Amino acid sequence: MYFICVAACPTGVAHTYMAAESLAMVGKSLGHEVKVETQGSLGIENEITAEDVSRADGCIIASEVAIAKKDRFINLPILECAVSDPIKHGEAVFDALCEEIKNG
Repeated sequence: MYFICVAACPTGVAHTYMAAESLAMVGKSLGHEVKVETQGSLGIENEITAEDVSRADGCIIASEVAIAKKDRFINLPILECAVSDPIKHGEAVFDALCEEIKNG
C-alpha cells in the first residue's frame, strides 16, 4: 500500500522529525511505500502533492497541532494520532489504518 503522512508538533522540531522518521522506517519495514510531510519550524517540507494524494491508499496525521492544507486528504481514509504514537507504537498506527481501510 501507499501511505501519505503528516507529522507536526507544537514547536515543530524534535518530535516532528522523530515521528516522520519512524513513520518512514516502520512503514517500509511493513512493506508499504510511505511519503512523510513535516510541518514544523521550517514550514512544510517534503510536501505531499496532488499526485501523491491520488495514489494514496490512506493518510496518517501524527500531530499535536492543526495542520495546514488538511482538506487535501478529505477523500482518503485518515488515521489521526498523537505525534508520539508513531515513535512509540509505529506498527500499531499502520495496523489501525490498514484495518480501517479493510473494513471500509
